[in-house]
Amino acid sequence: MHRGLRRDALRNQQRILAAAREVFGEYGADAAMEEIASRAGVGVGTVYRRFASKDALIDELLRLALSDLLADADLALARTDGFGLHELLGAFGRSFGEHARYANLLLQRQPDAAAELAIRAAITELTRRAVAAGTVSQDITVADVTALASALRGLIHGGGEVTARTWQRFLDLHLAGMGSPPARR
Repeated sequence: MHRGLRRDALRNQQRILAAAREVFGEYGADAAMEEIASRAGVGVGTVYRRFASKDALIDELLRLALSDLLADADLALARTDGFGLHELLGAFGRSFGEHARYANLLLQRQPDAAAELAIRAAITELTRRAVAAGTVSQDITVADVTALASALRGLIHGGGEVTARTWQRFLDLHLAGMGSPPARR
């Protein structure tokens, strides 16, 4: 999307996106494009030239969040030590935390099917590798990892103040539990 933008247009777009994150975080769906423009230091016409509507702006925020997760998935897949799954789950926590203040707007959107498929494929492959390397218990399944990611999202989006330390501790506790085989009766 940045291809062909002049330097000032790219700078304005970045300012608009940063302002949108703030304003959506404060006002949710009631956020006004005029307020976003004001905080970005641009005219409202500039906002509408880049994003035809509030929906288009929210869609771009979701696209960027997914793009970042895909890049994180690629980094995790590049690992050969069996800890790529841990790295990807940490990336989920960071992403959920960064977008927590307006996450409800993103979660109402239909994510890009190809991106969603790629992330699911990465989770599947990284879970397989972690089990094979012994960095998680042999009993851990993709469904377990998906449930953990959902619980992490729920922790962050459940309301209240959740810091990076909070979600990281939550994740660390679960990863520690995934590393040892469950007790048998």
